[in-house]
Amino acid sequence: MTSKKKILYIITKANWGGAQKYVFDLATKLKDLEVTVAYGKLFGELNKKLKQANIRTIEINNLERDVNIFNEFKVIKSLWKIFREEKPDIIHLNSSKIGGLGALVGRLAGIKKIIFTAHGWAFNESRPFWQTWLIKFLSWLTIILANQTIVLSRKEHSQVIHWPFITKNKLQLIYSGIKPIYFLNRDEAQEYFGDKIKNKDLVVGTISELHKNKGLKYAIKGFREVCKNNNNLKFIIIGEGEDRKYLEKKIKKYGLENKVFLAGHIEDANKYLKAFDVFLLSSIKEGLPFVLLEAGLAKLPVIATEVGGIPEIIENKMSGILIEKKEDDAVETALRELLKNEEKRGKLGENLYTKVKENFSFEKMLGETERLY
Repeated sequence: MTSKKKILYIITKANWGGAQKYVFDLATKLKDLEVTVAYGKLFGELNKKLKQANIRTIEINNLERDVNIFNEFKVIKSLWKIFREEKPDIIHLNSSKIGGLGALVGRLAGIKKIIFTAHGWAFNESRPFWQTWLIKFLSWLTIILANQTIVLSRKEHSQVIHWPFITKNKLQLIYSGIKPIYFLNRDEAQEYFGDKIKNKDLVVGTISELHKNKGLKYAIKGFREVCKNNNNLKFIIIGEGEDRKYLEKKIKKYGLENKVFLAGHIEDANKYLKAFDVFLLSSIKEGLPFVLLEAGLAKLPVIATEVGGIPEIIENKMSGILIEKKEDDAVETALRELLKNEEKRGKLGENLYTKVKENFSFEKMLGETERLY
């Protein structure tokens, strides 16, 4: 009897976002491989869900998003030990930080196949010039060291395909795929939020990490202008992160304590999407945001920034509204346009639903990814 090939997924953080859902969905649907998932801090919903699904896990205690030179040596040592003990046939790396370290140690350890998925190039973040170029170099090195790199959007493919020594067979464009979601109906979903939402309220909502890359300060400022003299507008932000205190101060400064609510982490948050009338994604940097696929299945009208692969999901004025990043005026204008026009909201939501169903199949993503293994 032939033993199964062993695959080891590694991701920097074990909280719950698009990259974590990607790893979870792949890890739990592979039938012909022996699967293990290793992750670093923050430990959270991903490790909990993996254990519930009986997927074997490994915690890498020193692996964190922030760069710390002393920690990185500890991570390298941990990876070397894991690779030597586990002897995986394939490692599939997710996120920039572990992508570089994992590909380097994987090569040194003689791993046969190294796959890296870029969940949004880190060099697209707002950083000092020298940091941007350093990250570009490290991203290039990761692609060189990996046998194959999966990019989630045409935009990200075009950003690196012409770099030195990167050939077409090194890069694979595979769109994220989404499985069916059980949604609560509007009344049930709104009931979860208690007195934050009242019967006649119009609700703007998002599911987002509280991180500067998500541009939430621009979303809140734009919303502030729209809700002046209107007591029936609410903004619900589902998610947690390092910017919570900063955003709480902004909300208080603008006098929006009864209008804008940081709802925190909610397990299976997507099932509450129908509580919203408009979905707003104000990101400064994205790859191909999974949450927009979820909003599409919920038939929500979407306002999103024109960054990363978002225009490959949202066609402006057809399946949503695209706006410039870091522009609270653009948030305000788009919200005014949609909140006053129920018919337009319905049309945009239906169009996005059709596009997601036709172009972002989970089965297609799974099949294309398995072929790389």
